Amino acid sequence: MSADARRAAEQVARQSYGKLIAFLVARSRDVPAAEDALSEALASALRVWPERGIPGNPEAWLLVAARRNLMQAARHRIVAANAQTTISLAFEEAEERMNEAGNSVFPDERLKLLFACSHPAIDSSVHTALMLQTVLGIEARTIARAFVVSPQAISQRLVRAKVKIRDAGIPFTVPPRPTLPERLAAVLSAIYAAYGIGWDGLDGEEAHQSLAAEAIWLGRALLTLLPDEPEAIGLLSLMLHCEARRNARRRGDGRYMPLDEQDTAVWNAIMIAEADALLRKAGGFDRFGPFQCQAAIQSVHATRRLSGTTDWQALTTLYAALLVMKPTLGARVAEAAVIGRASSADEGLDRLDRIDASAVSAYQPYWAVRAFLLARAGDNTAAADAYVTAIGLSDSPAVRAFLADRLEECRQTI
Repeated sequence: MSADARRAAEQVARQSYGKLIAFLVARSRDVPAAEDALSEALASALRVWPERGIPGNPEAWLLVAARRNLMQAARHRIVAANAQTTISLAFEEAEERMNEAGNSVFPDERLKLLFACSHPAIDSSVHTALMLQTVLGIEARTIARAFVVSPQAISQRLVRAKVKIRDAGIPFTVPPRPTLPERLAAVLSAIYAAYGIGWDGLDGEEAHQSLAAEAIWLGRALLTLLPDEPEAIGLLSLMLHCEARRNARRRGDGRYMPLDEQDTAVWNAIMIAEADALLRKAGGFDRFGPFQCQAAIQSVHATRRLSGTTDWQALTTLYAALLVMKPTLGARVAEAAVIGRASSADEGLDRLDRIDASAVSAYQPYWAVRAFLLARAGDNTAAADAYVTAIGLSDSPAVRAFLADRLEECRQTI
């Protein structure tokens, strides 16, 4: 099998999966069938492309192949004749559009699919995970790791939710204004979760960086659709602030650099300026929400470019506000780290001790922050134990190496 053909198929799968799935699902209203059809198309590409050559428009090739697979599967199922005709006509129209001049210009339905996945008929606990897998093609085990649940549990919930979309006839539309706020919150959370998974790709994986870029694209597309939603503006500001620091997360020798040790000259000043302008625009609506708050937190960090220092007290205030609006595990751990810098390590540790131990047993950031604060408090023996746990829970070689250096520093003072 040609390595080039495999790479081409994998690249299209990474870059176009969500767009292809959304287009197929918006017309068939059957998520599992669309996923199976696209999976078969990708398998066909790996068989055919090495023999016939990579097509000029791989995305169009895959969509035509997936459409045919979906239609063939539909013919083998007992469906109402009018439903079959509707699906057939929709896909015939799609193929005609694609074949004109050999282009794959077809509607991007990802935002509609995001809102379909956040429908009230679907259990709200699975909204974000469903959007991550269906729209962005993220594997269940990756989602499970991000949400600290078992892959088996999340897989079962996802299967049930996808069947619900089909059987309940959930519409693929942006919801009307009265029901928009609750649905929008779920969509924003999913986009940010996707960005977070992409951001965690510290070790240069192309797929992770592509996922972060995809999340930012979705954020911009959503803002185009809903320009007067301050939380949508806040989300984009938040992602841009984080993305502006991507190149500073590694030193020239490859060593991981935590935020407060990064070289601010490497930060993307243009991206930071855009993020701050968006944050000011969101503030003009006088509806402060959690994504605006998180963007404000990142803006405080960004001011170190100009002041040379970090305003830890301002961060303490912002985290207190964030926890009132959205008391997530990540926010509580981050607040403890900030309090440990703004006040004392003991106060930060006290905040960590208030968190349910069962919730953080496998949560790597908790153990990394705990180790850092214990070391600042002078308890190097306990810090070393916490660093060992944090290293064991990390998937990143760069982060493990960084934490191993900190561990060695602790052990040298025991």
